[in-house]
Amino acid sequence: MQPRVADKKICPICDKRRAERYCPAKGEKICAIDCGTERETTIDCPSDCAHLLTAHRWEQDHPKPMPDAEIPFADVSFPADLIHTRQAVLAGIGYTVGIYAVSQRLLTDSDVFLAVHALAETRRTLLSGIYFEKPPENLAAAGLYAALAKFIEDEKQREAEHPESPALKGTEIFHLLVFFLRFGRLRSNGRPRTRAFLEFLRSQFPAEAGVAREEPRIILP
Repeated sequence: MQPRVADKKICPICDKRRAERYCPAKGEKICAIDCGTERETTIDCPSDCAHLLTAHRWEQDHPKPMPDAEIPFADVSFPADLIHTRQAVLAGIGYTVGIYAVSQRLLTDSDVFLAVHALAETRRTLLSGIYFEKPPENLAAAGLYAALAKFIEDEKQREAEHPESPALKGTEIFHLLVFFLRFGRLRSNGRPRTRAFLEFLRSQFPAEAGVAREEPRIILP
Protein backbone atom coordinates (compact mmCIF):
# COMPACT_ATOMS: atom_id res chain seq x y z
CA MET A 1 0.00 0.00 0.00
CA GLN A 2 1.25 3.51 -0.86
CA PRO A 3 2.49 5.26 2.33
CA ARG A 4 0.47 8.25 3.47
CA VAL A 5 1.24 11.43 5.39
CA ALA A 6 -1.67 13.03 7.21
CA ASP A 7 -4.12 11.10 5.02
CA LYS A 8 -2.31 12.02 1.80
CA LYS A 9 -0.05 9.88 -0.37
CA ILE A 10 3.63 10.65 -0.09
CA CYS A 11 5.93 11.26 -3.02
CA PRO A 12 7.17 8.00 -4.62
CA ILE A 13 10.52 9.66 -5.40
CA CYS A 14 11.63 11.00 -2.01
CA ASP A 15 9.35 8.82 0.13
CA LYS A 16 8.81 11.60 2.66
CA ARG A 17 6.98 14.65 1.27
CA ARG A 18 3.34 14.91 0.26
CA ALA A 19 2.56 13.99 -3.33
CA GLU A 20 0.50 16.99 -4.46
CA ARG A 21 1.59 17.64 -8.04
CA TYR A 22 0.53 15.33 -10.87
CA CYS A 23 3.44 14.17 -13.02
CA PRO A 24 2.30 13.02 -16.50
CA ALA A 25 5.64 11.31 -17.11
CA LYS A 26 5.14 9.04 -14.11
CA GLY A 27 1.37 8.88 -14.25
CA GLU A 28 1.03 9.76 -10.58
CA LYS A 29 1.49 12.60 -8.13
CA ILE A 30 4.88 13.61 -6.79
CA CYS A 31 6.01 16.41 -4.48
CA ALA A 32 6.73 19.89 -5.82
CA ILE A 33 10.39 19.76 -4.75
CA ASP A 34 11.12 16.59 -6.70
CA CYS A 35 9.18 17.98 -9.65
CA GLY A 36 11.58 20.92 -9.67
CA THR A 37 14.84 19.06 -9.02
CA GLU A 38 14.21 15.94 -11.10
CA ARG A 39 12.45 17.67 -14.02
CA GLU A 40 14.25 16.88 -17.33
CA THR A 41 16.98 15.15 -15.32
CA THR A 42 15.72 11.79 -14.08
CA ILE A 43 12.17 12.50 -15.26
CA ASP A 44 11.62 12.56 -19.04
CA CYS A 45 8.93 15.26 -19.04
CA PRO A 46 6.42 15.45 -21.91
CA SER A 47 6.45 18.80 -23.70
CA ASP A 48 2.83 19.56 -22.80
CA CYS A 49 3.29 19.22 -19.03
CA ALA A 50 1.85 22.38 -17.45
CA HIS A 51 4.57 22.52 -14.79
CA LEU A 52 7.29 22.14 -17.43
CA LEU A 53 5.80 24.91 -19.58
CA THR A 54 5.64 27.23 -16.58
CA ALA A 55 9.26 26.46 -15.71
CA HIS A 56 10.41 27.11 -19.28
CA ARG A 57 8.59 30.45 -19.38
CA TRP A 58 10.27 31.46 -16.13
CA GLU A 59 13.69 30.43 -17.45
CA GLN A 60 13.24 32.49 -20.61
CA ASP A 61 12.13 35.50 -18.56
CA HIS A 62 15.17 35.14 -16.29
CA PRO A 63 18.01 34.15 -18.64
CA LYS A 64 21.39 33.31 -17.16
CA PRO A 65 24.59 34.37 -18.93
CA MET A 66 26.63 31.50 -20.30
CA PRO A 67 29.94 31.08 -18.45
CA ASP A 68 32.93 31.82 -20.68
CA ALA A 69 34.21 28.28 -20.17
CA GLU A 70 30.99 26.86 -21.65
CA ILE A 71 30.82 29.00 -24.81
CA PRO A 72 31.11 26.67 -27.82
CA PHE A 73 34.17 27.47 -29.94
CA ALA A 74 35.02 30.40 -27.68
CA ASP A 75 38.05 31.25 -29.83
CA VAL A 76 35.90 31.81 -32.92
CA SER A 77 34.56 35.22 -33.98
CA PHE A 78 32.78 36.30 -37.16
CA PRO A 79 31.15 39.39 -38.69
CA ALA A 80 27.84 40.28 -37.05
CA ASP A 81 26.19 40.91 -40.42
CA LEU A 82 26.79 37.29 -41.49
CA ILE A 83 23.76 36.22 -39.45
CA HIS A 84 21.54 38.54 -41.46
CA THR A 85 23.08 38.11 -44.91
CA ARG A 86 22.83 34.32 -44.50
CA GLN A 87 19.63 34.23 -42.51
CA ALA A 88 17.95 31.87 -44.99
CA VAL A 89 20.72 29.30 -44.50
CA LEU A 90 20.59 29.71 -40.73
CA ALA A 91 16.82 29.25 -40.80
CA GLY A 92 17.31 26.16 -42.96
CA ILE A 93 19.57 24.66 -40.31
CA GLY A 94 16.87 25.25 -37.70
CA TYR A 95 14.18 23.86 -39.96
CA THR A 96 16.24 20.73 -40.65
CA VAL A 97 16.63 20.14 -36.91
CA GLY A 98 12.91 20.68 -36.36
CA ILE A 99 11.87 18.27 -39.11
CA TYR A 100 14.29 15.61 -37.90
CA ALA A 101 12.92 15.95 -34.36
CA VAL A 102 9.40 15.17 -35.62
CA SER A 103 10.45 11.61 -36.44
CA GLN A 104 12.78 11.29 -33.44
CA ARG A 105 10.56 11.88 -30.44
CA LEU A 106 13.30 10.98 -27.96
CA LEU A 107 15.71 13.58 -29.37
CA THR A 108 16.91 16.04 -26.72
CA ASP A 109 18.68 19.39 -26.83
CA SER A 110 21.94 17.69 -25.86
CA ASP A 111 21.63 15.40 -28.90
CA VAL A 112 21.19 18.46 -31.11
CA PHE A 113 24.24 20.13 -29.63
CA LEU A 114 26.33 16.98 -30.09
CA ALA A 115 25.38 16.81 -33.76
CA VAL A 116 25.94 20.50 -34.51
CA HIS A 117 29.23 20.59 -32.61
CA ALA A 118 30.54 17.54 -34.47
CA LEU A 119 29.53 18.99 -37.84
CA ALA A 120 31.14 22.32 -36.99
CA GLU A 121 34.36 20.47 -36.15
CA THR A 122 34.18 18.69 -39.51
CA ARG A 123 33.68 21.99 -41.35
CA ARG A 124 36.56 23.62 -39.46
CA THR A 125 38.85 20.73 -40.41
CA LEU A 126 37.82 21.14 -44.05
CA LEU A 127 38.91 24.78 -43.93
CA SER A 128 42.44 23.59 -43.18
CA GLY A 129 42.39 21.43 -46.30
CA ILE A 130 41.96 18.15 -44.46
CA TYR A 131 38.87 15.96 -44.62
CA PHE A 132 38.29 14.29 -41.28
CA GLU A 133 34.79 13.36 -40.18
CA LYS A 134 33.80 12.09 -36.75
CA PRO A 135 29.99 11.85 -36.37
CA PRO A 136 28.62 11.42 -32.84
CA GLU A 137 28.40 7.88 -31.50
CA ASN A 138 24.93 8.63 -30.16
CA LEU A 139 22.56 7.26 -32.82
CA ALA A 140 20.00 10.07 -32.59
CA ALA A 141 22.72 12.72 -32.80
CA ALA A 142 24.46 10.85 -35.64
CA GLY A 143 21.24 10.84 -37.65
CA LEU A 144 20.83 14.57 -37.17
CA TYR A 145 24.49 15.09 -38.12
CA ALA A 146 23.80 13.32 -41.42
CA ALA A 147 20.62 15.31 -42.04
CA LEU A 148 22.41 18.63 -41.45
CA ALA A 149 25.36 17.61 -43.61
CA LYS A 150 22.94 16.77 -46.43
CA PHE A 151 21.15 20.10 -46.01
CA ILE A 152 24.45 21.97 -46.36
CA GLU A 153 25.44 20.04 -49.47
CA ASP A 154 21.98 20.60 -50.98
CA GLU A 155 22.24 24.31 -50.18
CA LYS A 156 25.64 24.56 -51.86
CA GLN A 157 24.27 22.76 -54.90
CA ARG A 158 21.24 25.04 -55.03
CA GLU A 159 23.43 28.13 -54.93
CA ALA A 160 25.73 26.70 -57.60
CA GLU A 161 22.69 26.52 -59.88
CA HIS A 162 22.02 30.21 -59.26
CA PRO A 163 25.36 31.96 -59.97
CA GLU A 164 23.71 35.38 -59.62
CA SER A 165 23.77 34.82 -55.85
CA PRO A 166 27.03 34.95 -53.87
CA ALA A 167 28.35 31.44 -53.28
CA LEU A 168 28.15 30.02 -49.76
CA LYS A 169 31.70 29.91 -48.43
CA GLY A 170 33.16 27.24 -46.21
CA THR A 171 33.95 29.78 -43.50
CA GLU A 172 30.35 30.98 -43.57
CA ILE A 173 29.04 27.45 -43.07
CA PHE A 174 31.35 26.93 -40.10
CA HIS A 175 30.42 30.27 -38.54
CA LEU A 176 26.69 29.69 -38.99
CA LEU A 177 26.97 26.33 -37.24
CA VAL A 178 28.89 27.95 -34.38
CA PHE A 179 26.27 30.69 -34.06
CA PHE A 180 23.43 28.16 -34.12
CA LEU A 181 25.15 26.10 -31.42
CA ARG A 182 25.68 29.14 -29.18
CA PHE A 183 22.14 30.35 -29.73
CA GLY A 184 20.74 26.91 -28.94
CA ARG A 185 22.73 26.66 -25.73
CA LEU A 186 21.36 30.02 -24.61
CA ARG A 187 17.78 28.89 -25.33
CA SER A 188 18.26 25.63 -23.45
CA ASN A 189 18.60 25.08 -19.71
CA GLY A 190 21.39 22.53 -19.53
CA ARG A 191 19.35 19.67 -18.10
CA PRO A 192 20.22 16.29 -19.68
CA ARG A 193 16.68 15.51 -20.88
CA THR A 194 15.48 18.98 -21.73
CA ARG A 195 13.91 19.82 -25.09
CA ALA A 196 13.55 23.55 -24.39
CA PHE A 197 15.49 24.55 -27.52
CA LEU A 198 13.63 22.01 -29.65
CA GLU A 199 10.34 23.41 -28.37
CA PHE A 200 11.53 26.88 -29.34
CA LEU A 201 12.33 25.67 -32.86
CA ARG A 202 8.97 23.95 -33.04
CA SER A 203 7.29 27.26 -32.26
CA GLN A 204 9.18 29.01 -35.05
CA PHE A 205 8.72 26.56 -37.91
CA PRO A 206 5.60 25.03 -39.46
CA ALA A 207 5.20 21.39 -38.46
CA GLU A 208 3.65 20.37 -41.78
CA ALA A 209 6.16 18.47 -43.90
CA GLY A 210 4.72 20.03 -47.05
CA VAL A 211 5.63 23.60 -46.13
CA ALA A 212 8.52 24.93 -48.17
CA ARG A 213 11.83 25.31 -46.37
CA GLU A 214 12.13 28.93 -47.51
CA GLU A 215 9.28 29.91 -45.17
CA PRO A 216 10.74 29.35 -41.67
CA ARG A 217 10.44 32.16 -39.16
CA ILE A 218 13.41 31.75 -36.83
CA ILE A 219 13.74 34.67 -34.45
CA LEU A 220 17.26 35.95 -34.00
CA PRO A 221 18.51 37.93 -31.00
